[in-house]
Amino acid sequence: MNPTLQLIHRRRSVSAYEDRPIERPVIDAIIGAAMRAPTAGNMMLYSIIEIDDRTLKNKLAESCDNQPFIAKAPLVLLFVADYQRWFDFFEASDVAGYCKAHHQPMRRPQEGDLMLACCDALIAAQTAAIAAESLGIGSCYIGDIMENHNYHRELLHLPRYTFPITLLCFGYPKEAPGHKLRPRFPQASIHFTNGYRRLDKAELDDMFRDRDPKHYVNEAANVGQHFYARKFSADYSVEMSRSVKEAIRRWTEG
Repeated sequence: MNPTLQLIHRRRSVSAYEDRPIERPVIDAIIGAAMRAPTAGNMMLYSIIEIDDRTLKNKLAESCDNQPFIAKAPLVLLFVADYQRWFDFFEASDVAGYCKAHHQPMRRPQEGDLMLACCDALIAAQTAAIAAESLGIGSCYIGDIMENHNYHRELLHLPRYTFPITLLCFGYPKEAPGHKLRPRFPQASIHFTNGYRRLDKAELDDMFRDRDPKHYVNEAANVGQHFYARKFSADYSVEMSRSVKEAIRRWTEG
């Protein structure tokens, strides 16, 4: 494999960091790489918020399912799906007057615009993660930022047409190199040709051949019940769905 593929294949989530700051030029290089990520129509429908305030990091560590390493991470970047900047530009450009002159209502961001902005933000985030990896800096995604929407919206001063899609923590890895990578599903379970294909029972079982935890939670009888209880129906997952529903309602109302 070439160096880029080697980098991608060896990357893993890192949540324990050396007590060592990330230098400003390195941070700027990571953010600069993120800003070169593919983006819909070159609109850059995202914002990047660097969290360096200790109190704020502590609050996020608590609100994102009590994960103390967030507060200890040398660099924390929030990637926000953002249509507010473009809508503000439309208003500043008197698009309302343009629409009135053309006898049409002024369109506001809707669900499709939110999805597109989320794609932009996540592509930028992953580009930042790979750029950091190339510089010897580990990273860890925090999807829990999508929970507690009302709290995070107020805490981070997020206007109507924004959504905090992911938080990324960065730092020089504390763990020894060569840490075992976590298994992925077989390619045959993920990669199809010319259309989607549902898997049968045998294929589904094969998909989890390297993912069986052996010790199940909540009296689960098999792997499927275990992951349903541990992930899909867990309190954090229920709260995430509630928060996302609230965010979409706020985005699209009126």
